[in-house]
Formats: sequence, C-alpha cells, structure tokens
Amino acid sequence: MDQTVYFDGAASANASPLRDRYGRDIRYLRVSVTDRCNLRCFYCMRENVTFLPRADVLSLEEMERLCRVFIRLGVTKLRLTGGEPLARPGIVGLAARLGTALNGGGLDELTLTTNGMLLARHAADLAAAGVRRVNVSLDTLDAANFTRITRHPGLGQVLAGIAAAQAAGLAVRINTVALAGVNDMEYDAMLAWCGEHGCDMALIEVMPLGARDRSGADGALSLDRVRARLEERWTLIPSPARSAGPSRYVTVAETGRRLGFIMPLSHSFCADCNRVRLTCTGALVLCLARDEGIDLRAVLRASDDDARLAAAIVAAVADKPAAHRFDLPVALRSLGQPMWQLGG
Repeated sequence: MDQTVYFDGAASANASPLRDRYGRDIRYLRVSVTDRCNLRCFYCMRENVTFLPRADVLSLEEMERLCRVFIRLGVTKLRLTGGEPLARPGIVGLAARLGTALNGGGLDELTLTTNGMLLARHAADLAAAGVRRVNVSLDTLDAANFTRITRHPGLGQVLAGIAAAQAAGLAVRINTVALAGVNDMEYDAMLAWCGEHGCDMALIEVMPLGARDRSGADGALSLDRVRARLEERWTLIPSPARSAGPSRYVTVAETGRRLGFIMPLSHSFCADCNRVRLTCTGALVLCLARDEGIDLRAVLRASDDDARLAAAIVAAVADKPAAHRFDLPVALRSLGQPMWQLGG
C-alpha cells in the first residue's frame, strides 16, 4: 500500500484512505477519554482496580487534535467512551468542540456510551454539542441485581438519566451484556420496558478481555440461544438497518423497536470491521483481542506537525489484524486489555 500522506490541514483529493491490507475502510473511531469509572461491573473490572496516573492520560486538547486528524483522514463517526466518559471533567466541552466537525466538516455522527449514572446532569449539554444518540449500558432493571452486577446502588440514577436524555432529544439504545445465571431471565422484561419507553436495545456476548473477577468463559451466553428463546414470545423481523458498529438488528413487531445482537464469539464480524480504538493514553488499538497498541502519544508530543501524526495513523491502520483470536484456547492467545481501558 502507498502510505504517502498528503496532509496540509485539510484532506487532499490524493490522500490515502484509512484502509487496511484486507480492504477494510476505517470510518469509525472510538475514543476512551478516561479509564476511570464510578461503577465496578464484575464482568468488566476488578473491585480493587488501580487507575492510571493522570500524567499518563492525554489532555482533552490532545484528544481533540488526534480526533481532528482522524476526521481529515476519513473517519466519519466518533464515539466517546471510557471507563465512564461523563466522569472526565471537561468532557462536554470536548464534545462541543468535536461537534463543530458535524454538518459538512467531515463528521457524520458524534455519539457517546455511558453507564447513565451522570447522564441526567449532562444530557441537555450533550444534545447542544451535537450528540444525537447515546448508548446506555444497563444489564438489569432489578435494583438488587443492579447492585450485584455493578457493586454500586444506582439503578434509579440510570433510569433518570435515560429520561433526561430523551427529554433533551437524544435517542437512547440500551446495551445489555448477556450473562448466564445473572440476568438471562430478564430479557423479556427489558424488551418490554424498552418498548414502553421508546428505546432500542442491543444484547452483547461477554468477551474474554483482560483481568476481571471472573474468567471470560464464566457467565458467557451464546446469543443464538437467547434469540431462539425470545422468539417463543416475540416476533423478531430481520431488519436491513445497520449502525456503524457490529450490531445486527431485528425489529420487535410487538413494540416497533429495534433489537440488536452483537456476537463476537458465536458470529464473528471481523470481515467487515470498520473500527479502531484510541485509549486515553494515546494508544491506537486495532483489534479488541490484541495486546499490541501503537503509541500515538509519543508522535503527538514530539511535534506539532499533523502530517507526521497522520502518516503514523495510516501506517498503523494498514497493519490491522484480519480477525480477533477469541476462538483460540486461552493458553494460546492474549486476552488483550480490559474493556474499561479500551473504551468499550
């Protein structure tokens, strides 16, 4: 691949696209603005986790610079993640500045994934910044089970955050990790609740990433089995709708809402992966299941020349792996970084 980058502050007609060796165009960047979180979901992180020193974390100005370079290179969707992104001071200001790239500035969509605990406080400002959709991570509607999963009471705060987001005009999708023996008897109730409250929903297979209090296999649940069970009660109509991410949607006829299935284990979506992740330390992560990350922070801080930064990004993306390695025995693969560091 020709990795020459023509970069003079705006994309040139001759600029190399962010395309890997397998012909996949990278249009979607997920940016972890912090590794810190105000919950401790057992499938995601240890209870006594140690967060990164603040000196290791990019400033918001550095994150903005990196995002703008990605946009000039062809990224059209940005998702702000964490940890919990709304726990990062100044996050709404960053969203507002990135939002200036919407409406003809190269960016088609600016979104955010949150646990919802701080959403009521920030929903209106996020909408004003240009955010139109948020994903809220919510694995149960039972208060006791919420505390069991997250190790923190707060279901009421999350529900209030969802209501505030919708009042501000934000579309809400509920992201639910499928956990055998933990929340697998609640999916009917959650689908009904989403229908009543005007939310789409996505079910997600738990991924074997990083160190946590349970192994990746413990609690894992195939969504093929979940879908078969749901179809005993609900009419699930295949939908042509696609988001920029890996979700495959059906429409729930009884509610009119969409239900997505994200199945990295039982149905790999690597062949058409269009995503890379930027961690809060400035590491560019090309695949969830790989430990390798390209250090963009060093390039960023070494020079004010965005052309050098763009060249490093293009070269890195060219080496994006063909697929994850979740299907290998644990002893033969790396588990990668935990999701709270990668950005979900």
